[in-house]
Amino acid sequence: MTSAPDAATVPDDATAASPAAAPLDHLAELTVLQDQFLATIDLVDPATPVPSCGDWTVRDLVEHVAEIHHWAAAQARREEVEPLAPASSLTARYADAAAELRSTLAALSPDAPAWTLDDSNVTAFWRRRQLHETLIHLWDLRTAAGLPLDVAPAIWADAVDEVVTVMQPRQERLGRMAPLHRALRIDAADRAATWLLGPGTPLVTVAGTSRSVALLLWRRTGADLSDLHVTGARDVLDDALGAGLTP
Repeated sequence: MTSAPDAATVPDDATAASPAAAPLDHLAELTVLQDQFLATIDLVDPATPVPSCGDWTVRDLVEHVAEIHHWAAAQARREEVEPLAPASSLTARYADAAAELRSTLAALSPDAPAWTLDDSNVTAFWRRRQLHETLIHLWDLRTAAGLPLDVAPAIWADAVDEVVTVMQPRQERLGRMAPLHRALRIDAADRAATWLLGPGTPLVTVAGTSRSVALLLWRRTGADLSDLHVTGARDVLDDALGAGLTP
């Protein structure tokens, strides 16, 4: 269990604080996770429930990720999306979509114009977004199959940062959640990184591994995990998590 430092030590206007680190190669990491996703599909019955995704089965999950990869590739190319081509199997469906996304992103420079979900409007957005789309759904798939998932803390921490800097602001901008009126602090102890959500001095701190924090923000786990530690006003954390920080 990780203890949380005093929330008052963080400036009110802080967004993230972490030591200098080499930037992630989002495309290379995406390729690794896609390969793991593909390899896992054949290890589990397609009818297996995926508890972290409501009433979905593994088949539903794989179809969803394939469709998202295909759609994101079209967004990166600034093209209207076309229906996915027929595939001979569920595994082939995902393999085809994953290959399309990788080849599209590899062919475009990170600063090439793209249709994005934020105002960056460059292809780099999709390298990062699809890395974390794959990360969270790979966790869904591996967990449904009863298999472990070993991913570097730097990737999980980047997933946390994406929620704070991209996904939550977009949820608010689209009217999917009300603005946060009370602040919370997020500490990833394994990366010495800190983020704030909401205005003013944080009233609650949630601290733990980057993995545990990312899964919490994506509503895959609750705040009562043994390696998460909550100090301060728990209702502020619960309200934020219940507001819909992510789609």
